[in-house]
Amino acid sequence: MMAGRREGPLMKSGGGGGIGSRIAVAIGIGILFGCVFAFLFPSGFLASPAVIYPSNNSIKSRQVNSSPCESPERLNMLKSELASLTEKNAELKKQVRELSSKIQLAEQGKDQAQKQFLTLGTLHKAGPFGTVKSLRTNPSVLPDESVNPGLSMILEKVAIRKELIVALANSNVREMLEVWFASIKRVGIPNYIVVALDDETENFCKSKEVPVYRRPPDENVDSIGKTGSNHAVSGLKFHILREFLQLGYSVLLSDIDIVYLQNPFDHLYRDSDVESMSDGHNNMTAYGFNDVFDEQSMGWARYAHTMRIWVYNSGFFFIRPTIPAIELLDRVAHRLSHEPKSWDQAVFNEELFYPSHPGYEGLHASKRTMDIYLFMNSKVLFKTVRKDAQLGKLKPVIIHVNYHPDKLPRMKAIVEFYVNEKQNALDPFPDGSDW
Repeated sequence: MMAGRREGPLMKSGGGGGIGSRIAVAIGIGILFGCVFAFLFPSGFLASPAVIYPSNNSIKSRQVNSSPCESPERLNMLKSELASLTEKNAELKKQVRELSSKIQLAEQGKDQAQKQFLTLGTLHKAGPFGTVKSLRTNPSVLPDESVNPGLSMILEKVAIRKELIVALANSNVREMLEVWFASIKRVGIPNYIVVALDDETENFCKSKEVPVYRRPPDENVDSIGKTGSNHAVSGLKFHILREFLQLGYSVLLSDIDIVYLQNPFDHLYRDSDVESMSDGHNNMTAYGFNDVFDEQSMGWARYAHTMRIWVYNSGFFFIRPTIPAIELLDRVAHRLSHEPKSWDQAVFNEELFYPSHPGYEGLHASKRTMDIYLFMNSKVLFKTVRKDAQLGKLKPVIIHVNYHPDKLPRMKAIVEFYVNEKQNALDPFPDGSDW
């Protein structure tokens, strides 16, 4: 009994080990068979024949048998459908980019508004009399290189301190364009670029080593750029300049009927959204005056005071990359596209100056009028300056031949008068124009 009791535990221990090992072996064999069957029958034993994958030979045979059925007509149709889908995809991508740009601009506007609110929202006590100044200069937008990466790369090389002169031109104004960039080179202004509206202008600028940018194809823009009149081409600038501002650059927009005599960037204030030359011909018309309207039938109240100012010239202005400035471009471009008989300069000034009133929300953009004797229009030159000995000694920054249709000969005469110092160079021309 004692021996049996001693052997009992040993026998139980040994037997337990044998049973455990057999279970382990059974599990191992089960796993092995499971792996084998999973490899051989990936779809399972009960898989439907419809979902069992065909063999390579079957696939090849089907490809061989189906190829004769693909007729040339069918292939052409498929190619046509592919081309159509590709075109639609490109158009959708363009729409997505435009929508993304609008959303981002709206967000930027919201951010800028919030920043200004935070700045102005803090309550302050008014200082002593004569010391209180309001906010004059709006902050710049955040640059968005995704708008036009190609243009962004060009501007990085051309612009100085994120500023440059921009002009639009087509082959119709080639001779004036040459006088224009020759005067810029003579002064030594490096930061300028021509937006070429046709191949001929692009090639001409490259041959003269003039910085040039050719926009990506756009049917609406290209048709006007190639065949449009001066006014039609002038209207394009409000559409094209938007990209420059979105990229964070300040632009001195210039028509090409302008002669440069000094570097204009040395004479800008940069404290406003828009800084523009005037069509006014003296201090009153350029900077504003109180014009009294007389209506005798009103008796005691016969005199009504009005404020008048001659318009800004939309052919030469400095515009900063701010939300109000971009809104100005959008407003003008929208109206010109929906009002084909409108003149871009009239619309430009209406959007800048009209105040908010019932049914209309005015543009909240700051503006500055340039010195009319530094940024001179041709009426000031030919009607006043050339006849005054003291004014004749002044050297303007630029002269814009905007009041006269015989632009090219007058531009050449201005170069002769101010650059080559021929005192009688302007004498052959009348004050106005001979119709």
